[in-house]
Amino acid sequence: MTYNCTIEQEGDMFIAQFPDMPNIQTFGNTHEEALTMAQEALESCLESDITRGLSIPQPAYKKGYPVPVANHIALSLRLRELRGEQSQTDIARKLGISYQAYQRLENPRKANPTIKTLERIARMYGRELNISI
Repeated sequence: MTYNCTIEQEGDMFIAQFPDMPNIQTFGNTHEEALTMAQEALESCLESDITRGLSIPQPAYKKGYPVPVANHIALSLRLRELRGEQSQTDIARKLGISYQAYQRLENPRKANPTIKTLERIARMYGRELNISI
């Protein structure tokens, strides 16, 4: 999962912003530093917003500079998307795990699923788990 940011020079600073996430703005002394700071700001904001249960916009802006999202955050977002209107309790029941165990899977600060758990989730949604290294 990738969000794209814009980077504009203002004076001796480089300002990075995400059109898809207007609440994120950061800067750096160089273009490269602004891009690094953009990734940190994006991941921190996503992690916080997911943990608080806020709605996260899907990446739509395609110009600018791509900023990849860490896998543990992308997994949490994908699980929320797949779950849709179903409750976490319903999904936990279908997986045969506790509500608390499933809740941790959607929390990027606490999730640490095993491959077997990811395979079970994929099967439940009729998907195939694709792992590329």
